[in-house]
Amino acid sequence: MEIALTSTREGLPADHRPHDGHAGLAAVLFDMDGTLVHSEETWLEAEIAVTAELGGVWTPEDQARNVGGPIDKVARVMLEKAGRTDVPATEVARRLNAEVEQRLRTGPVHWMPGAKALLDEVNGRGVPCALVSASYRRLVDAVLSAVGAEHFAFSIAGDEVPNLKPAPDAYLEAAQRIGVPIERCAVLEDSPTGVRAGEASGAVVVAIPSVVAIEPAPTRTVVTTLEDVDVAYLDRLVRERQG
Repeated sequence: MEIALTSTREGLPADHRPHDGHAGLAAVLFDMDGTLVHSEETWLEAEIAVTAELGGVWTPEDQARNVGGPIDKVARVMLEKAGRTDVPATEVARRLNAEVEQRLRTGPVHWMPGAKALLDEVNGRGVPCALVSASYRRLVDAVLSAVGAEHFAFSIAGDEVPNLKPAPDAYLEAAQRIGVPIERCAVLEDSPTGVRAGEASGAVVVAIPSVVAIEPAPTRTVVTTLEDVDVAYLDRLVRERQG
């Protein structure tokens, strides 16, 4: 899905580099599932299939309660739903990862509305950006093979940090790798768990709810779609936070 790049806000000059100097936007950190790509439906289908194999039933409400959470926790909930105690949660997590990966690699991967346009603008302005996901490396690589790894300076997967979201580890690691203060980074997230991770890191957080509603708060900005976001908007949010 290709989305035209438009902006109705006060824009920055075309040659502006917001990460230059010591103020304003220094980097953009994208979450993956439900923020960059429309993969939450893929996760739901895989969760339903794996839970059915265990003899249980998984519903959209179950997904909403667990969206953005560590996969080991999701696996334990699946086992509870199925009333199983004879299968290790690690095996369920492995099976779920495999099911999602197979679907990502064989089916189309769709951009979330506005995500491609924003990513293109971020790249065009020379603003560093990274992909920061709670999904494991095998799933991150499956998505990157579809959308283009060249859009990102690097990616961080959930199995590469000591503590998964809502812990801030992945976002702090991303800012450190780029070499910028986390307070000058804009984190884009769709789930309450991811939003909490961004907030805990000290970054400026923009929430784009997908599966679960997210309420506005002083520590975050909530938008309906990334079609409402451009580099100038993110730069302004960072500068407002800086006072």
